[in-house]
Amino acid sequence: MQVPFVDLAAHHRPLRPALDAAVAEVLDSNYFAGGPVVAQFEEEFAAFCGSRFAIGVGSGTEALWLSLLALGIGPGDEVITVPNTFLATAEAISYCGATPVFVDVDPVHHTLDPELLPAAITPRTKAIIPVHLYGQTADLDPILEIARKHGLAVVEDSCQAHGAEYKGRKAGTWGATGCFSFYPGKNLGAMGEAGAIVTDDPTLAATLQSFRDHGQSKRYHHSRIGWNARMDALQAAVLRVKLRHLPRWNTQRRANARVYQELLADLEDVVLPQEAAYSRHVYHLFPIRVPQRDQVLRDLAELGVMCGIHYPVPVHRQPAYHHLELGIGSFPVAEAAARELLSLPMFPELTRSQAEYVVTSLRSILARPVEHERRS
Repeated sequence: MQVPFVDLAAHHRPLRPALDAAVAEVLDSNYFAGGPVVAQFEEEFAAFCGSRFAIGVGSGTEALWLSLLALGIGPGDEVITVPNTFLATAEAISYCGATPVFVDVDPVHHTLDPELLPAAITPRTKAIIPVHLYGQTADLDPILEIARKHGLAVVEDSCQAHGAEYKGRKAGTWGATGCFSFYPGKNLGAMGEAGAIVTDDPTLAATLQSFRDHGQSKRYHHSRIGWNARMDALQAAVLRVKLRHLPRWNTQRRANARVYQELLADLEDVVLPQEAAYSRHVYHLFPIRVPQRDQVLRDLAELGVMCGIHYPVPVHRQPAYHHLELGIGSFPVAEAAARELLSLPMFPELTRSQAEYVVTSLRSILARPVEHERRS
């Protein structure tokens, strides 16, 4: 059996008639950059999140970057985030001219550890970006309390948390802004690049709308230096179709996670992801901790099971950030996660038989400890 890490063909096949019709509607309208279809998606996504405003942009990276710009983050400032995230979180900080400051994560959920946050705050700190990782939110109450105490903005990196909840309220609606990526493999994915920012602040929303469209207040009138970060209408049309199915898909992901939890519960060598008491996890990923992770990854691939690593090199150890001079051991929990976590196949259409094959394959590999150790 072959089990893909993500099966976009299975994901899109039943949607094809609706997607074709949505794309045809855009082609007939001749509105391609922004326009009414984008506005409709923004209204619908804001309603889904429980936010007053949603601003469609070209990617999750742009969502983070423009959020920081709109909050006045610039050269000389510091923004706190975590080292176990996709590089885009730190890139957005750097492209504002600010400096990323990292805080290690808690060892169970791998999100920002609030107990470590106060020690990272300096007079130059202007914002905090908690990353809602793998489909689960960070522990927001203590983060927001610390932010309020020090007068800091909170920008939620919700790029892996479409529909996740913290204490019954959607991810992305707790901070000044919530930033989403619609990269194709996300819980809500476009047919290319797209992103969105949600906020309840009308002034901030207007600033973001201006920034994403060359700083225009109206056509050919530029009140600030902005950027071309518009969402294109074809992506908005696709996202409108798919958004209607997102709650069901998230429910299916949670059911698939329960299957994995059930089938792997007795394996002492495997540490399973845990859903926090404050959270409703939507399982964008299902990362497990296994011994000899890299060899297990290769062995599973030989058996037809495609897995992933999120992320193999923490941001502070990337060559792009060597100038920060943060050596090995600076953030031990994030570094251990980079060495040991393996993401199993996870997508709404994953079948019980596929999940069982993944687990059977993993068991067969872990049952060969002597051979496995020698080969590694």
